[in-house]
Amino acid sequence: MFRISCFEFRILLFVATIYTHADENIQKTWLLLTFFFVFLVGLGWLLSQALGDSSFLYIAVAIAVFQSFFSYWFSDKIVLSMAGARPIEKNDHPELYRLVENLAITAGLPLPKIYIINEAQPNAFATGRDKNHAVVAVTRGLLERLDKTELEGVIAHELSHIGNKDMLLQTIVVILVGVVAIISDLFLRLSFWGGGRRDDDRGNAGLLMLAFGIAAAILAPLAATMIQLAISRKREFLADASAALLTRYPDGLASALRKISADPNPMRGAKDSTAHLYIANPFRGKQKNWFSKLFLTHPPVEDRIRALTEMSI
Repeated sequence: MFRISCFEFRILLFVATIYTHADENIQKTWLLLTFFFVFLVGLGWLLSQALGDSSFLYIAVAIAVFQSFFSYWFSDKIVLSMAGARPIEKNDHPELYRLVENLAITAGLPLPKIYIINEAQPNAFATGRDKNHAVVAVTRGLLERLDKTELEGVIAHELSHIGNKDMLLQTIVVILVGVVAIISDLFLRLSFWGGGRRDDDRGNAGLLMLAFGIAAAILAPLAATMIQLAISRKREFLADASAALLTRYPDGLASALRKISADPNPMRGAKDSTAHLYIANPFRGKQKNWFSKLFLTHPPVEDRIRALTEMSI
């Protein structure tokens, strides 16, 4: 009679969980790209009506088509460049390389490329359009501050994002938010330079439409940020749980999160648009008011640690 050990069963369960959520996230990615395309076209039409010039609509459509394609293929390279990450080979850091390699084999994933970010703050993120083009990036501070079990927990967390294709969804959002901001800024500049002259000919209706367009341009980046928050905080909890299952030691990741959240060093290369990619908020040194807490991209670290410590593996 064929039997498997408890550990083998948990690994099979882990892999099954990865691919279940991977299919779900592929659907979310295409849904997000479709919604973004429609959103940009709608914004372009509204702003074209406000300016009395249909060329703005054509510009928005062209940007939407180009950006959807560009986001899918090149967003990971942009994110790595923004973070100042550099690739390493096995000889550069053999211990880190072996650790990532062993965990990738256990998770049933191809070995991702490994990058190091020259930052004192301990942190990490994963990116890439699929598991065959995945990247795990860790900071110098993470390698210096964490012990082996803690580092395993962090790497397992990032590999879980890769297996679930979370990083594709997260990386694309970085580009989409930026494009909406660019289009809105372009409209505001054009409206102040040329909108007034057109509205003299169009009367009160033109003034009203221009005012509505300005309001939409101001609110559009906020709406784009809400799309970014569609990357549910649940994904972080799921990646934490999957990492604990993979390493069979939830206390390792819990201890890593304590150290990461307590570190006071700033992350110089982090941007608002990429903060959600990291395992923990890279702007922890900044005081957050009640309004900014409405837009947090990560669950509170305390809640994540509590969930890990309550797990039984």
